[in-house]
Amino acid sequence: MWDKPGLAQSIQRVRIWYGALVAVLVIFGVRLFYVQVIEYSHYEAAALSDQLKEYQIPSTRGLIEAYDGNNVVPLVLNQELYTLYADPPLIKNANKVAAKLSQVVGGSASQYASLMHRPNTQYVVLANKITAAQSNKILSFQFPGINTQGQDYRVYPDGSLASQVLGFVNNSGVGEYGIEQALNKELAGKPGRVKAVTDTAGVPLAANKNNIESQPINGDNIVTTLNLPMQEQMEKILKNEYKATKSQGLSAIIMDPYNGQIDAMANYPTYNPSNYENVTNAALFQNAAIDNPIEPGSSMKTLTTPAALNLGAIQPNESFYDPAHWVIDGFNITDIKQDGGAREQNIASILALSLNTGATWMLMQMSHPGGTQITQSGINKWHDYMVNHFHLGQPTGIQQGYESAGFVPPDNPNDPSIDLRFANTAFGQGVQLTALQLITALSSVINGGTYYQPTLVSKVITPSGQVIPYKPKVLIRNTVKPSIAGELEPLMENVVKTYLHEGFSFMNFPSNYIVGGKTGTAQIAKPNGGGYYNNLFNGTYIGFVGGDRPQYLIVVYNIKPGVPGYAGSYGGQPVFADLAHMLINDSYVTPKTTQ
Repeated sequence: MWDKPGLAQSIQRVRIWYGALVAVLVIFGVRLFYVQVIEYSHYEAAALSDQLKEYQIPSTRGLIEAYDGNNVVPLVLNQELYTLYADPPLIKNANKVAAKLSQVVGGSASQYASLMHRPNTQYVVLANKITAAQSNKILSFQFPGINTQGQDYRVYPDGSLASQVLGFVNNSGVGEYGIEQALNKELAGKPGRVKAVTDTAGVPLAANKNNIESQPINGDNIVTTLNLPMQEQMEKILKNEYKATKSQGLSAIIMDPYNGQIDAMANYPTYNPSNYENVTNAALFQNAAIDNPIEPGSSMKTLTTPAALNLGAIQPNESFYDPAHWVIDGFNITDIKQDGGAREQNIASILALSLNTGATWMLMQMSHPGGTQITQSGINKWHDYMVNHFHLGQPTGIQQGYESAGFVPPDNPNDPSIDLRFANTAFGQGVQLTALQLITALSSVINGGTYYQPTLVSKVITPSGQVIPYKPKVLIRNTVKPSIAGELEPLMENVVKTYLHEGFSFMNFPSNYIVGGKTGTAQIAKPNGGGYYNNLFNGTYIGFVGGDRPQYLIVVYNIKPGVPGYAGSYGGQPVFADLAHMLINDSYVTPKTTQ
């Protein structure tokens, strides 16, 4: 017999549970509708925020090239190596992963593990410059959150050649020093970007509608003005003369005075940019020819003389009585070498005998022709020539990182020692010039009065193959009248002949070439305005070599040479002679058309 009341209760319970189940299903359905339809956009964005990752597509850095005869050859190339990186939130077992990575690329497994535990980041670099084989091995492990990215690294096939002109590229892909720094934007190009939906291992999924991509723009190729064989010869000469003169640093530049292009520029000691990480002395990275200004000594007279000539304060054949010393602001100005005491001198002997008293006399003539006093008017004129005609005390704008402005004292009439200060600048003390500033200023005299911005760029080649020649840029016109070049050149040639007659046989050049120059021996200033050392000197030399006209200008800076005589004569002049002979012997110079 059926228990009717019990059956009724059972049916009631079924109905209750059925109703509850239906209610739950309705709730889930409503919620599912809410999530999938009403809040679809919100949850899609949330899901994409976990899976959508942004990647950078590296651009290819432009090459740096130079001339070898009529051919253009690379000085700097690219080599693809790989960056190993991790996405820490995706790492499942950091210690296990780190151990495997260490077996492939070396390094510390514990350090890798520590990096993989770094909080609040989805990108951390584990290793740089791993090879393609190492990259492939690591990717074969298929570790979630571990990946590699190809990147171009710089290769310098000629080792240390022109290293301080070129600079290098650091591990972050940024140019440091030299052309690499100055033209980093042009060389680097612009990287592309991709936002890609990834799987759980962080691997981008192809052909997803949410992928957003911009293509990279590769960098420009830079063709320099450097003449590769000439650069090689210069660096050999500097290395040899560094040892021969017991130098503490040598710099030299060869320039075309008619357009400002630099054919060779070097320093010694130097370094190999392929191994820049191993350099312990950061000074080796610097291009001393453009960022180490010094007091040039009597090489400065090659600028004082044309300034005075251009002002009409002196005439090229003029004579004057030299008292062998001047008293300026209570200080004696004398000459560094014994030249026979007080006697008649002329413009040629000021340069040939390197008379500081003669340079001071020139400043007096700028003050008042025929006078023997320095006035504020003369100081203002000379300051104007240094700054506004010869562009001293300011960077030239050459394509180099860290160019120095040098120093020209202000023509402040309230300076109680201004007469002495500017008398010193007339013979290259109390003023600081880089080798580049000196050679570029003299170029503007030799070429007839045009100050070209010095340049290391001959042309630019864009990624599309467009060739853009670099046009010489004129910074200053009419630095001096065109006729001044013809007045200064024979005076500088006379200096070379004088040294040859004094027994400097290396200054003997073939008669079908013209060679002119000027030595400079500069006392080295003590720090903090403490005067000058009596036994420490820098040696400089500035000169030209050519046929019918000067074709190349050469400047040499020799820092603290350990030579027995004057630093300019025995430390700077031999280096100039080697470079001038090289230019003649290697047929870079066109000889005179008539004798």
